[in-house]
Formats: sequence, C-alpha cells, structure tokens
Amino acid sequence: MSSANPVNRWGCVRIKIRASLAIAVLLAWAQSGWPAAKPTTVAEIALYQGRDREKVLVDGARKEAQVFFYNSNTWLSTVAEQFEKKYPFIKVSVWRSDSKNIVKRAMEEYASGRFLADVVETTDASLDILKRKGIFQEYYSPDSAAYSDEVKAKGKQGVFYLADREIYIGLGFNTKLVPLAEAPKTYKDLLDPKWKGKMTLTNTDTGIRWIGNAETAMGHDYLDKMSRQEVRVQNIAAAAVAGLIVSGEVPMSPTIFNSNIYTAKETGAPVEWRPLEPVVANIGSSGVTSKSPHPHAALLFLDYLHSREGQRVVMKGGLGSPREDVGSLEQKFKKTYFESRYSLEEFEKKFSEWEDLMKQLFIRKR
Repeated sequence: MSSANPVNRWGCVRIKIRASLAIAVLLAWAQSGWPAAKPTTVAEIALYQGRDREKVLVDGARKEAQVFFYNSNTWLSTVAEQFEKKYPFIKVSVWRSDSKNIVKRAMEEYASGRFLADVVETTDASLDILKRKGIFQEYYSPDSAAYSDEVKAKGKQGVFYLADREIYIGLGFNTKLVPLAEAPKTYKDLLDPKWKGKMTLTNTDTGIRWIGNAETAMGHDYLDKMSRQEVRVQNIAAAAVAGLIVSGEVPMSPTIFNSNIYTAKETGAPVEWRPLEPVVANIGSSGVTSKSPHPHAALLFLDYLHSREGQRVVMKGGLGSPREDVGSLEQKFKKTYFESRYSLEEFEKKFSEWEDLMKQLFIRKR
C-alpha cells in the first residue's frame, strides 16, 4: 500500500495551524478586556464589567434621560443635584420618606406590575425585606473594594446593595430654649423634672429605634419614668421634628439625626446636637431594582454615589462615609448597630416589641 500523499498531508497540517491560530486569537480576545456584546436586560447591564462599561452606561443614560430615586435621607437630594450637574442630560426624580413607606411603596409597585423606582436607598433591615422579595438586582460596583464586607449585601457576582452613609440618633435642641450648658448629656439627664413637657419623639422608625436602644441600654423601668415626663409624640419624620426645633416650636428631642442639626447650623439656626451614649447608628445603603425602567442611569447614579466624589458630597451634609479610603467624620462616642446585632427575623420581632412599647407608654397614655 502506498503512503499518504505529501500534498494532502501538508494541507492537513495547514488546517491545524490555522485552527490553532484561530483559537489563540479567540483566547487573546477573551482575556484582553475588549468590548463584549452590549448588555440589554437589567441583569446584563447591572453586572456588565466590560472595558467600555462607563461608555455603555452614559450612552444608555442619555436615551433614558431620567432616574427615579427613592430614599430616606434629606441630604441625598443634594447628592442628586450634584449628580445632575455632572450629567446634565439626566433628571433625578427624588421621592423621600421613611423606610417603612419606602418598603410599602416598592412592594405595591411590584405587586401591581407598575415599576417606577430605579434606585432605592434606606436602612439595611428594610432593604433586606425588598431583597428577599426579589425587588433588588445584584449589580457590579467598580468601587466595591473601597468598602468593607460588613457594609455589603454580597451576591455571587456583585452586591445587592452597598452602604452609602452613616448617621446617628441623638439629642437635638434649640439653644435659645435649652442653654448649651444645661442641656442633657446622658439618658438619665432626660429624667430631670425641668425637662417635663419639653421633649418630643418622632413616631417613625427613628423613634422606635430610640425606644429599643433606651430599653436595651437603660431597662424598661427607665422608659416608665420617661413616660411620666409628658413627652409629646408626633407622627412626622425626624427631619420634620428637627425643623420644629429650629423654629422653636419644640425645645428638644432625643430622636434627631446629627446630619439634620449639622445642616441647620450651617444656615445659622440656634441648634445643637449631642450624643447620648450609646448612640444608635443607622447605616443607609442603596441598590438597583430588578425591574428598573432606566437601568443605565440607575447604575451611573450608583457609581457616582459610591465614588470618592459622591461620598465627599455625602459628608458635606454631616453624614459619615462608610468608604474606607475617604473616612467618616470622627465620632468618639459609643454606638449601637442593630443590623449587626440581630438577624432580620430577630430585628423584626424586636422592632415590633419596641413599637408596642411606644404605643403603650407614650401614645395611648396621653
């Protein structure tokens, strides 16, 4: 039998060489970070990590032209304004309320199939409820490495939400009505008879967290004594109570965020904020919804919020930054972090108990 034709054998060799070269080119392309196929779905956009990611987001955001931002902190409206200055082709529609109303509204939207929210920002316990309902889309954040794992709700490829602010609940007071030298410095000081009828609590999540912290740190007997101080309870946000302190309608409240007093002082208001240890520390986090109508703009907004630039704007409002390479405003007082102390189920149970305590001791009693 004759041997194989040399020409045919050389042809086979050339085919193998070409195939090897093709494979090598494909591998080099895959490893080079060249632009991948453009993402189209919310999930693809949220997790996209191609080298052209920023261009993809900007181009898509130009077409979307807007982003709906739900949040529970007054100062974040200023962050949104600064974002609009950087990206003038995007309009940020801000809706602010407390975490309970944000959860309610987001869940109602998803139940009805009418999706409005793009980015949701509030406390971690509330965000976890939405995450369990499938309302959050896992997303990639190029700045995630600048944040500790303690402030991330991590997924398989990214995060479901990431911390963007830290604020503290303490004593806010009007210095014309409560002299600085006489203002309470501890929880026990609030029981002084001279403060009877001069305190107000907010009946929102903020006030309920304060009730829980007071009971945990001082005991149930302390709250019984506080209830005899003729404490007024108002069903308005802590920021609104801070506004009443500024106007002098409310002398003082232990359910006030340091950030609200900080911004009021910047305008010359006669107000001060004081930590009553241990201070309740609230972490605010943000994520993109799984049915976001404007996903490119939503991701671009989250990138800005978590960037160094965005976090510096956050800190200008008196908020702390969870970002490790920016650093928070120095706070030397003792803090309570409920989210790290309890699981979601435990926290929900505790929160319900504290809410009942507020009703029994400060609302029904009046």
